[in-house]
Amino acid sequence: MKVFITRVIPEKGLQLLQDAGLHITQWTEKRDLTPAELIAYCKQHDALLSVGPNKINSSFLQECSHLKVIALHAVGFDNVDVKAATELKIPIGNTPGVLSNATADTAFLLMLAVSRKAFYMHKQIGKGEWGFFEPTANLGMELTGKTLGIAGLGKIGFEMAKRCIGAYGMKVIYHNRHTNKEAEEILKAEKVSFEELLAQSDVLSVHTALTPETQGMFNKAAFDRMKPTAIFVNAARGSIHNETDLINALNEKVIWGAGLDVTNPEPMAADNPLLDMPNVAVLPHIGSATVEARNAMATMAAQNIIAGLKGERLPFVVNPEIY
Repeated sequence: MKVFITRVIPEKGLQLLQDAGLHITQWTEKRDLTPAELIAYCKQHDALLSVGPNKINSSFLQECSHLKVIALHAVGFDNVDVKAATELKIPIGNTPGVLSNATADTAFLLMLAVSRKAFYMHKQIGKGEWGFFEPTANLGMELTGKTLGIAGLGKIGFEMAKRCIGAYGMKVIYHNRHTNKEAEEILKAEKVSFEELLAQSDVLSVHTALTPETQGMFNKAAFDRMKPTAIFVNAARGSIHNETDLINALNEKVIWGAGLDVTNPEPMAADNPLLDMPNVAVLPHIGSATVEARNAMATMAAQNIIAGLKGERLPFVVNPEIY
């Protein structure tokens, strides 16, 4: 059996595949495959381990309907037409739960960096602008006792809330489609409407999945209803916020600051005005970039591939209805 992998993945995942007797082809070029290239390679293989932004859409699936399994080296699956895959009886696997700590750490880092204008002030040193001391210049804000609002309180949001409570004694509110009873019991989190989330949050951290309902949900109308002292953090998906509206909200002091691990589009252009704003911190989508998280993701993706090629139920399946 042959497996095509669209990136070089950690050795732990590769070793599992090799130990299972599978023939592996890895894409090693530092560029994304074109849709045509992806189809051409997959036609020569029995399984796809997809890493990165590959579009697993209906056209691809129709061309590659022979695939016995598609495993994502990711938690999110908004790049996959799950309905089309299910109709073709192709199991889709992902890697849930393993990057909760790493991504929550990233969101926490961004919140803290924005609150003290840390990225901007670091750049000033390199420019030779660490000079005359002014007691009223470049002031940040403290986070102790503030209100953390979470849009999408799942595993990552839960870990983010734990950190904010432990470090700063923050009050936690959240907006979900469903009640998170565990968060309410353990974290004393309070479920609120979206309007209340916007109005009450001192820090608003986004951890929801990208869906048609959440795409662009943080737009001008949303930013206009936030506090002028609020920090907006997005470590989920860039398309959840409207970047032009965010830039305008920051320029017009509608909100105070923003921390982004995801942008819209990605990669962000080098001349994006967000990169030069004092109260903004941007990272290049490194939420899961720890040794521990990436090893776990590669392992789970490999386990999905092996199960799928054996005709067994995937241990981490996105579309269980095919069974």
